[in-house]
Amino acid sequence: MNPEIGLSTMKIYSLGLLLSFIGFAFSADLSSQERNDRPIVGILAQEYAKPRPSRLSYIAASYVKFLESAGARVVPVKLNQTKEEYETLFNSINGVLFPGGAVSLNASGYAKAAKVFYDLAIKANSKGDYFPVWGTCLGFEELVYLTFGKWCLSSTNTTAVALPLNFTKEATLSRLFKNFPEDVLRAFSTEPITENSHKWSLTLKTFNRSKSLKNFYSVLSTNNDGKVEFVSTIEAKDYPIYGTQWHPEKNAFEWTRPYIPHSPSAVKAAFFMADFFVNEARKNFHRFANAKDESQALIYNYKPVYTSRWSKTSAFEQIYFF
Repeated sequence: MNPEIGLSTMKIYSLGLLLSFIGFAFSADLSSQERNDRPIVGILAQEYAKPRPSRLSYIAASYVKFLESAGARVVPVKLNQTKEEYETLFNSINGVLFPGGAVSLNASGYAKAAKVFYDLAIKANSKGDYFPVWGTCLGFEELVYLTFGKWCLSSTNTTAVALPLNFTKEATLSRLFKNFPEDVLRAFSTEPITENSHKWSLTLKTFNRSKSLKNFYSVLSTNNDGKVEFVSTIEAKDYPIYGTQWHPEKNAFEWTRPYIPHSPSAVKAAFFMADFFVNEARKNFHRFANAKDESQALIYNYKPVYTSRWSKTSAFEQIYFF
């Protein structure tokens, strides 16, 4: 066989695989007339454990990169703003992400801001204004708290472990997972590629006993810490609201802990999670009043700090401080 012909064939085959992957990733996209190709997503900041004048709150850079990897830009949602300021920001962005962390679900600035955006999202979606919300880890717990109305979590042994997902029957027809490639779903269900770093969980038993949670959410996956089965992925039945107790953003962008999975399948699976949520944000057409306001709001106005230079215990490689 002519080596040059063989090489060309291999290149064409590789290109075909790449195009198939890209096509599948965006197969759920809307037409250009129904799609916002310049989505901006807000990420909620939270109180910093060791505050200083220039470091009162923070956002881990991995969440920013997670969204940017799928084609979104990011705006920080700062703490202690007025309700009017939050409403203006809500009407300027195309979705919001509640990140993981370690603050109060009801008394922190994070919690207060999350409630404003949760309520605004419910109101907007009820009127046909499609506005997606995502919660990761603490954000998942915050969504559960806001829906249930009070504390309903249980202690679990899940502070430093990667697990495969146990998909439920609802996952097959879910908005979140139904268009994922078969190999990605297989990896999720057979490989330990979802990083867990939480000490509180919503047990499946508690979920099943709660009429308000069962009416609002579908459970897409569960996990088990060896003693307790807990809910690990949810989506709202009637709203574009999603939550993962695990951390999809860490697979590609965090390197501080040995149990964070970085395998090719882990990184690919994380991309599909980001791609899904950014595509949800593309269905929203909120916009800033003008280009100047948009430019001043973007995360580009801030520089992430490389934490290993001054902290050996940080859970994050890079942090934005506010």
